[in-house]
Amino acid sequence: MKPKELKTSAHTIAFYNLENLFDIPNDATKHDGDFLPGLEKRWTKKRYEEKLYKLGQVISKIGFDDTQKPPAIVGLAEIENKKVIQDLLQGKELEPYDYGFVHYDSKDERGIDVALIYDKTVFTVEDSKTYSVYLEDHKGEQDYTRDILLVSGMFYSEKLHLIINHWPSRREGELESKPKRVKAAQKVFEIMDSLKKAHSNPKILVMGDFNDNPSNESLKFLSKAGELYNPMDTLLSYSRGSVSHNFKWNIFDQILFSTNFFETEMNALKFDEANIFDEAFLKQNKGKFKGQPFRTYAGKKYKGGYSDHFPVYIQLNMTKP
Repeated sequence: MKPKELKTSAHTIAFYNLENLFDIPNDATKHDGDFLPGLEKRWTKKRYEEKLYKLGQVISKIGFDDTQKPPAIVGLAEIENKKVIQDLLQGKELEPYDYGFVHYDSKDERGIDVALIYDKTVFTVEDSKTYSVYLEDHKGEQDYTRDILLVSGMFYSEKLHLIINHWPSRREGELESKPKRVKAAQKVFEIMDSLKKAHSNPKILVMGDFNDNPSNESLKFLSKAGELYNPMDTLLSYSRGSVSHNFKWNIFDQILFSTNFFETEMNALKFDEANIFDEAFLKQNKGKFKGQPFRTYAGKKYKGGYSDHFPVYIQLNMTKP
């Protein structure tokens, strides 16, 4: 067969931290006190609906210039519950696309979870489950964080395993909190190891807000021990990243994958490129924070933006006869 007779279809896989996507009603089981009408952040139905619209606008555009379609799969972080995902997908920006979702409630102290949305015309979920990361605080008591979500299914005729993460933050200090992220990395390795025992040469994607850069111990361990390729390693620079803290760029949001995404069999997904979706409309356009993510809140001050993180994404090609 001559090369010119081959056809290639491109698909986008993305990850996006939505910066506290909480709904309006009070949920006694969640720590959503900051995001209720009448309290300090003055979270209202209007602000909630505006955020949903803006997030839908972003998601629909990730990778669109190259594929002429929205992402096939998007991992999400900082989701309060199923309702906010349903509201997001029913918004006018995403409603035209046939997205399904996977979400489980976790015992996270902030009341936020991870989730996965997917184009039902290309991906079929076969199995999903969550894994807890056991942590302890300085008193030796259990410290709850976001569960890790595993979703397995068929991308056309090829089986994929997706592991979605939101690892413990650096709020108590980078070094002080480092062991928690190392533990999360070890749990992901355990999940991957079980997949490798159950499947021959499984194709695995690990995505999330890791609260660490590719050069940190947790990600270095996961890349090496798990035999994963991290294309985000080359995207971080002094002037570019997925999140900015104290005017320093980090790329805490990453997508890693098993090296069999470099193989070139027919009808198989192959890695093409990785990028940060940091278009101009997602950035603050003036002031000392110019160029940084245009966020919804800065502390308790409402800014009316999108998120304090930029989405990241990879593009996969599938060659067909």
